[in-house]
Amino acid sequence: MFVRLSDEKSWEMLRRNRVARLGCIVDGGPYITPINYYLDDGCAYSHSLPGLKISALRRDSRACLQTEEVETDYRWRSVLAFGRYEEVTAHDERKEILGRLLTRFPLLTPVETAIADDGAPPPVIVFRIRIERVTGVAEE
Repeated sequence: MFVRLSDEKSWEMLRRNRVARLGCIVDGGPYITPINYYLDDGCAYSHSLPGLKISALRRDSRACLQTEEVETDYRWRSVLAFGRYEEVTAHDERKEILGRLLTRFPLLTPVETAIADDGAPPPVIVFRIRIERVTGVAEE
């Protein structure tokens, strides 16, 4: 049976999950890529190297996260979170967010270890999606 999840259940699912698909607008169309994240105080936090999604989000801050829990073809839950992209530039806040990400994902290879062609590490973008609304559905 198809059901809508309450906002409370949708937020609960966002809190317990660790991977979501991040949707943004690239050249007038949708672009989706997976990210690791953690949720705190109504925001999803993540980090990235510069690239297509960061360029797109800088041009148009509208973003969407989607995560799901699938038990079988007929028993699953999915949540969408709509919000706005914000870069985190304050040194102490960046450090705290990166620390929390690496604590939550200890086997995640930090993007900080990537080396650019000139031998220098590329700049790491720390960001949040400030969530404005959520919606969830399930097949039970």
